[in-house]
Amino acid sequence: MRIVIVGAGQAGAALAAKLRALGHQGPVTLLGAEAAPPYQRPPLSKAYLLGEMEEERLWLRAPDFWAEQDITLKLGQPVSGIDPAARTVTVGAETLAYDALALTTGSAPRRLPAAIGGDLDGVYCVRGLADVDAMRAEFALGKRVVIVGGGYIGLEAAAVAAKLGLQATVLEMAPRILQRVAAPETSDYVRALHQRQGVTIREATGLTRLLGDTRVTGVALSDGSMLPADFVIVGVGITPNTALAEAAGLALDNGIAVDEMGRTSDPAIWSAGDCASFPYQGRRIRLESVGNAIDQAEAVAANILGAGAPYRAKPWFWSDQFDLKLQIAGLNAGYDRVVSRGGEGGAASFWYYQGERLLAVDAMNDPRAYMVGKRLIEAGKSPAPEALAAAEDLKVLLK
Repeated sequence: MRIVIVGAGQAGAALAAKLRALGHQGPVTLLGAEAAPPYQRPPLSKAYLLGEMEEERLWLRAPDFWAEQDITLKLGQPVSGIDPAARTVTVGAETLAYDALALTTGSAPRRLPAAIGGDLDGVYCVRGLADVDAMRAEFALGKRVVIVGGGYIGLEAAAVAAKLGLQATVLEMAPRILQRVAAPETSDYVRALHQRQGVTIREATGLTRLLGDTRVTGVALSDGSMLPADFVIVGVGITPNTALAEAAGLALDNGIAVDEMGRTSDPAIWSAGDCASFPYQGRRIRLESVGNAIDQAEAVAANILGAGAPYRAKPWFWSDQFDLKLQIAGLNAGYDRVVSRGGEGGAASFWYYQGERLLAVDAMNDPRAYMVGKRLIEAGKSPAPEALAAAEDLKVLLK
């Protein structure tokens, strides 16, 4: 069986490696639009941007892994089309035939429109290696950076900027940072951390336009004020890369729609990672995380080879900002109550409930809370909120 994988990010690399680990002997081809070999993205906005990690340490596998595993790696050219009827993929001047095709095309950052200055020099997004390489020279002592978007990517970039001695301002159009993904308690904790480190956070403040002729010099805000800026980082979310799937006639639903096995509306085409939406607890979701990219891709690899095992997501996420390691287990959608717990040295955890059901936990420098919460959620156990609040040792909740 000839297997072609489109997208050489975390999910694509995991899928290819898993196929070989499961004993598949047929041809495996991994196609990537970027020239760099498959690499991990989370350190881009943290250690790599800080200069604490070299590019080679980003690579998911040693350079000789792909040849040793007999995986054909084709990099630096985007796929231009899929012909589901002929079961072929076009990349450059080459047409590749497949028996099974996997789309691990990932996602792309939302960019500011050119009409408000989004195409000016000095305006950056944090997504790929080239994006971060392009902006690294901007991070010089004393420079002024405005970060548009108070989500995790924007806050991580602000933390790096402050560590390197820049004047960082975060703009968030919503009433509070992290509003889409976290409770007010988590927003308050993270805001206070940034403010202690000298980051300016302006909430309920929209961007009207970027200032400058060819290069950005500042930003005009919705309250009528203006801020000077030596450069701007845009972190206003991502969108799944679905253009190839759409052109091929595949069903879309907040991403490439797959069933619980990872199969798309075409029985020969599969999908995993940021670009794929899948059934989860009676609804359809799309998870933007390294953990999901790996786990779902490996499940799809097994199912391509006939395992017939539904993918059961175990959502978890993390973010590093200054000395904060934020670990998240579960999904908090639909919560109506938050139980707060303190810990040693300023650690804290916030537990999300819907009625009596535990949905998720945000653990701030509290690995024990994260570990216990993750185990409870994955086991479908929900300690009473009062018992959680009163427990001296969280481990007793596991019994």
